[in-house]
Amino acid sequence: MARAQGARARMALAFETIYGTPPASGFSRMPFASTTLGAEQPLLNSELLGYGRDPLAPVKDAVTADGDVVVPIDAQAFGFWLKAAFGAPTTTGTAPGPFTHTFQSGSWTLPSMAIETGMPEVPRYALYSGAVLDQLTWQMQRSGLLTATARLVAQGETINTTSQAGTPAELDLIRFGHFNGAIKRNGTALGNVISTEITYANNLDRIETIRADGMIDGADPSIAALTGRTEVRFADSTLVTQAINGAPCELEFSYTLISGESLTFTAHAVYLPRPRLEISGPQGVQASFDWQAARDATLGRMCTAVLINDVEDY
Repeated sequence: MARAQGARARMALAFETIYGTPPASGFSRMPFASTTLGAEQPLLNSELLGYGRDPLAPVKDAVTADGDVVVPIDAQAFGFWLKAAFGAPTTTGTAPGPFTHTFQSGSWTLPSMAIETGMPEVPRYALYSGAVLDQLTWQMQRSGLLTATARLVAQGETINTTSQAGTPAELDLIRFGHFNGAIKRNGTALGNVISTEITYANNLDRIETIRADGMIDGADPSIAALTGRTEVRFADSTLVTQAINGAPCELEFSYTLISGESLTFTAHAVYLPRPRLEISGPQGVQASFDWQAARDATLGRMCTAVLINDVEDY
């Protein structure tokens, strides 16, 4: 009997035209490091009395389908997750490229996805329909592998013994690394940064209506949030002064490869809290800023992501 192994697992993704209805074709193979995406249906203990000490049979509760997918931040496949987070981009460029894909926050509608995770040795192919991205998180640091975590809310799970994704389109895996990263504040390189964590959340509202199948009717985006935590070596008072004054700044997080591919994520109006500066020993003093971004009054949006690659359309 074959045993399931993560090394042989596959993931395919396609955007849906109708929420909860997986398309018949158009899937792309997605690189991923791990996933907790799955459906669960808990059992409710019987509360009835009068049948002795042994409990009666439990009752099935509603189905919940959600989980996280850890993916590499790369020049091609990451565009699918950006589309899931912000909606379809505005794309410029002519074949054979490069193409510039601009994603903007603030959309009231988000695309839903059909995601299939396959373990061919069992075989087990789980197809998640109506998957909407709730949160996208990643960290910038000096070294290590650069990945992002996408938190998803799906409508349901269908288990098959054969793949429903056909032959997924193959993408070139061109990864960005921490070495390719840079951070700017108001257009100028921000120094003394040790690490930064960035979280964009759509704060999805599950539409939990009464249905015979126990699934949700949808997941609607509410007020978005862009937050982060930046650790810096305390070398000057620039950020502390901004925090005290309460003025916003623009923070730009970017990755650039020598082959021309790039990803630039810009938070247009970032507000910093006044930090506590602790001297805990003879080592350098560090400051931590749990910042929040807001809508920029001039641009009319909170953030913009620009991905440059040779993919013509997302």
